[in-house]
Amino acid sequence: MPLLRITVKHGQAQVHGTGQALTPTLQAALRRQTGPVTIMVHGYKYLPGHPVHCPHASILSRNPSPDDRNAVSWPAKLGLGASRGAGLGICFGWSARGSIWAAHKRAKEAGHALAGLVLATRTCAPARPVNIIAHSLGARVALTAIRASAPEAITRAILLAAAEYGECARAALDLTRCQVLNVTTRENDLYDFLLERCIAPPKRGDRMLGHGHLGHARLVTLQIDDPSTLSALRRAGFPLGAPERLICHWSPYLRQGVFPLYRAVLNGTLPLDHLRDLLPDNCAPRWSRLRPRLPRLQPPLLPAK
Repeated sequence: MPLLRITVKHGQAQVHGTGQALTPTLQAALRRQTGPVTIMVHGYKYLPGHPVHCPHASILSRNPSPDDRNAVSWPAKLGLGASRGAGLGICFGWSARGSIWAAHKRAKEAGHALAGLVLATRTCAPARPVNIIAHSLGARVALTAIRASAPEAITRAILLAAAEYGECARAALDLTRCQVLNVTTRENDLYDFLLERCIAPPKRGDRMLGHGHLGHARLVTLQIDDPSTLSALRRAGFPLGAPERLICHWSPYLRQGVFPLYRAVLNGTLPLDHLRDLLPDNCAPRWSRLRPRLPRLQPPLLPAK
């Protein structure tokens, strides 16, 4: 079953690479593929149509280039379009290249275009769940769409190494019924730290969502490099691979075993309230993955008396 590829142009969601109108194409895709709708949103450094960095030829493709070591097929791993009833996969591309400041601004604009796509989907198929999975700055796109959409428009969202502040997430969550899984790892601490140095927080002292400090009834934070978390997931039937790197921004979708967990969350077979009960109450502090490996200064030796 084909995927629906969407790209943001001039602030609007359009069918990628064609002159086709969005609504008739969306209606046809919804007729061909029943089940929930899952919208996949990439992060920083991608640009639809770019000869090297097009997301529709990389992580949002069924067959990404084997030369890209950070590319795995999200649609294939999520089982989207594998059979009729498996769910419609929508690949959402936006202009995420250039400086981090420019991409951060465009992420918000893309979020409003995503809200328009959600509205069009709900208008065409009001009874079907609409889910979002997003990585990095794509989480800012997703949270903007959640905030701009009707409270019940988006059913569930999974945010992977979210490049967004906690208070921005809270503002969106306060206005929605959407259930959100916040996937974090201390492997991403350096990226969170650098973004906090580049982009001013909406509230003094705020941290990136990956810090794990935000408590909210509709948010569950999952730290996938925490040993007790991995043990709890294994007991629940979701064996995730152990972390292999000290620093990695892509671990939430490259780690072995994560996609069966994401599928269970998106299709509702693993309710987030149940997942919350399985997990530790708190995340490990920032830098805890790196700190034990940093060189320790030894006190100078004093001369013997």
